[in-house]
Amino acid sequence: TYRAPVSSTSSEQWCPNSYPSTEMAASDESPMVRPTVQELTAAGVEEPPRQYVLPEQDRHGDLLAADEFPEPTPLIDLSRLTDADEAERLRAALQTWGFFLATNHGIEDSLMDAMMSVSREFFRQPAEEKQKCSNLVDGNGKDYQVEGYGSDKVVSEDQVLNWSDRLHLRVEPEGERNFAKWPSHPESFRDVLQEYASRTKKIRDLVLRSIAELLEIDEDYFVNQISNKASGFARFNYYPPCPRPDLVLGLRPHSDGGLLTILFNDDNVGGLQIQRDGRWYNVPTKPHTLLINLADCLEIMNNGIFRSPFHRVVTNVEKDRLSLAVFYAVDAETMLEPAPGLLDDKRPSRYRKMLAKDFVAGLFEHFRQGKRFIDTLKI
Repeated sequence: TYRAPVSSTSSEQWCPNSYPSTEMAASDESPMVRPTVQELTAAGVEEPPRQYVLPEQDRHGDLLAADEFPEPTPLIDLSRLTDADEAERLRAALQTWGFFLATNHGIEDSLMDAMMSVSREFFRQPAEEKQKCSNLVDGNGKDYQVEGYGSDKVVSEDQVLNWSDRLHLRVEPEGERNFAKWPSHPESFRDVLQEYASRTKKIRDLVLRSIAELLEIDEDYFVNQISNKASGFARFNYYPPCPRPDLVLGLRPHSDGGLLTILFNDDNVGGLQIQRDGRWYNVPTKPHTLLINLADCLEIMNNGIFRSPFHRVVTNVEKDRLSLAVFYAVDAETMLEPAPGLLDDKRPSRYRKMLAKDFVAGLFEHFRQGKRFIDTLKI
């Protein structure tokens, strides 16, 4: 059973050379200050402000009218990946959906419960307590940081906003964790997150090696693309109840921009949807599993054999929802290109080469438009 150790503090400062996740990519425009969604909810809004309402042409009818999963959810036992049958189930999941639910992943139920508990406790605190971790320096919208608590960057009046608040924290490299942005309340938050992140890092490497073996290339190929400078971010997503879930999204359609994402979903409230062949499907929840999905950089490096899934989050009129995504990336100076072992005369490269930092620079605008930047690199 996991027991959180006594909290410790650190004076280490954040290194500004961050590698943001998809919706946090850099922009030269000055961000605008908006109230958090929790503040709107507390004020009792009966209709979402217009900035949150998705344009009719992007809704394609009722946002909640998705299909149920057409087949059993891909469920992979990470302790049995050396078994040929389990490896083939992993291959089928990645080829069909680009994600799977992981069981026997090595994180105790007690640690997962502790991680979800301290996360909920953070978001339930008074606004002034959460603002101690704000991503705005001195409350000034011009000084926006990737890390911290608040809303995503807002750079224009016509930008459609997500019905969610978030806490975004660097967990990799360990020496560049900005503990000034990590909550001090609840007291066990930091220690629980550090232990949780140490486990997801091991899962990342196990899954990347398993994917390499499926592709019949060196098992360490993808792991070796992660230098000691490569970033990892934990993003806590809080979705308050929404008065019009038929008009508003918790998170707009996108694919993740990094290497691999390990998602801890709310066991009690659904909302995540995956698109396949132009149709949206509700992703079922299962207690104490982790949803692991490929991200764009890994799609490029495996030459599109396994794809990064296009997904979104819908809202709920009655219940709030919480999830924790850990995004793993490659180093910003990495050249994104298919692994050499996957290319020959019959299998040409499907993507143009691009530095990871240049790829990240193109993500934000495409995310705002609900498009995949990776599609512009296809040959």
